[in-house]
Amino acid sequence: MLKIVEKTKLWFAISLIVIVIGMGFMVTNGLNLGIDFKGGTVLDFKMNQTFVKADVDKIIDKHAKNEYLSKTVDDAKNIEITIKSDALSPEEIAVMTKEIKAEFKKSELVSQDTIGASVGNELKSKAITGLIIATICMLAYIGFRFELKFGAAAVIALLHDILITVGVYAVFQIPVNSAFIAAILTIVGYSINDTIVIFDRIRENQKNMRKAPLEEVVDVSITQTMSRSINTVATTLFTIVSVYVFVPSIRELSGPLIIGILVGCYSSIFIASPVWYLLKRKKKNLGPIKE
Repeated sequence: MLKIVEKTKLWFAISLIVIVIGMGFMVTNGLNLGIDFKGGTVLDFKMNQTFVKADVDKIIDKHAKNEYLSKTVDDAKNIEITIKSDALSPEEIAVMTKEIKAEFKKSELVSQDTIGASVGNELKSKAITGLIIATICMLAYIGFRFELKFGAAAVIALLHDILITVGVYAVFQIPVNSAFIAAILTIVGYSINDTIVIFDRIRENQKNMRKAPLEEVVDVSITQTMSRSINTVATTLFTIVSVYVFVPSIRELSGPLIIGILVGCYSSIFIASPVWYLLKRKKKNLGPIKE
């Protein structure tokens, strides 16, 4: 049987240190907001010839290194380039456009549009609203299906996962775009599923181990579900890591998913269950536990 609860201070200390470091970078450097949030210039090129996207990216990267997005459209016949609003001046964009046309002589610039940052602000607002509503709904469901203390512990674990994932992006200044928001919402759903599996086993063992100490009930439940949690996470990560390596175009989604799933597995075992134990023990000290 694994001794998880008795080392609760250690697990909490590890998480707190990581979160504090991440939030420190968040306050000092902020997040590296991408084009979806900061706005930019969108260039749509009609290539009119066979081309390799990497060759176009070399030209763009020379002018706007790591400050752009590019993707092929129309069955890879054309290419769409988005430059961050503060990366290049209109004159520099014109020079880059001229170089692309010189390298790919049949290409032509079909359109050039500007994206305002207001779209990103609206996206952030709606994402935060959606996350709050989802959290409230999960708290209500878990509180009804299990008990309110299970719901509170699950929400604390979800907040832990979000803070660490965002903190990693703040520390390493990885660009944050709309795909990151989708990944965060996915992480929340995945993490809560893993946590509920452990909580369900704790509830069952409370009935089967009535005379056992509460700490033992939690440790036994985690031990019984540990292999299931690890196997589920491992098989999921195999797929997502493969996508990250072999499909670079969606790394903005698969990258945070890898971090979030790993953190979610950790929090389900080492954060959510000990938090529930502490809440339950506090209630027990105030009166008898209601089975």
